[in-house]
Amino acid sequence: MSDMIINRKILSYRNGELKEKEDIIVTEFPLTIMLNGVEFATMVCTPTDIEEMVVGFLGSEGVILNYQKDIQSISIDESKGFAYVETTRKVTPSVESQTKRFIGSCCGKSRQSFYFQNDVKTAKTATTTQTITYHQCIELMQSLQSTSEIFKETGGVHNAALCTQDKLILSRTDIGRHNALDKLYGNCLMHKIMVRDKILIFSGRISSEILLKASKIGVGILLSKSAPTELALQAAEELNISTAGFIRGNRVNVYTHPERFVLNN
Repeated sequence: MSDMIINRKILSYRNGELKEKEDIIVTEFPLTIMLNGVEFATMVCTPTDIEEMVVGFLGSEGVILNYQKDIQSISIDESKGFAYVETTRKVTPSVESQTKRFIGSCCGKSRQSFYFQNDVKTAKTATTTQTITYHQCIELMQSLQSTSEIFKETGGVHNAALCTQDKLILSRTDIGRHNALDKLYGNCLMHKIMVRDKILIFSGRISSEILLKASKIGVGILLSKSAPTELALQAAEELNISTAGFIRGNRVNVYTHPERFVLNN
């Protein structure tokens, strides 16, 4: 935890009084991924679970499919901010493939969605038959919030967890919404955790990019404390992902594929 936070003196104004105090600030860590000797991506992240994040990011980008077979070596140089990855299949993605937008219909339907080209290849249509009660949604969100000590101290991170109906299995924290999900995905790839019938719970907004991350991980139920965007919900409809947001107190808003949300088991 010490790598994730730092103490800093600040001025605090409250109720008409100005005081100097010490506050806890979340840290940032720039990391550049070198893929087969070529600079692939630079991300700013929370300096924990870095190898998991790199593996998850490469998995979501379609660079690797199987951690054990596709990764030849991976080393992290935290002092210089580099991750060096060698793959068994010498992939050297072009800049165009990472940045050029692709416009097309998802899952063969007529409604058009906007994706990066690699998203078209790696987004998965959910096939889970898992269901969850509204009460379980609320309990899982409460568990996510209560277990995040860094958020309690700083308010500056996002939390994500992989769950069953009844409990959190694996949780990760990062300043970046995408990074928190990549850390989860990386752990699943590294430890061969089956995710199809798991539930993904998230503290941030469900944007279209977050929805696609969930799709790439392979879950069919995505729960959030915050709001969704319309493009995210269009993608969720097409990718057969059930989404719920504004899970706060005793409230749950269901947006897509409500058949997976039930009153009682």
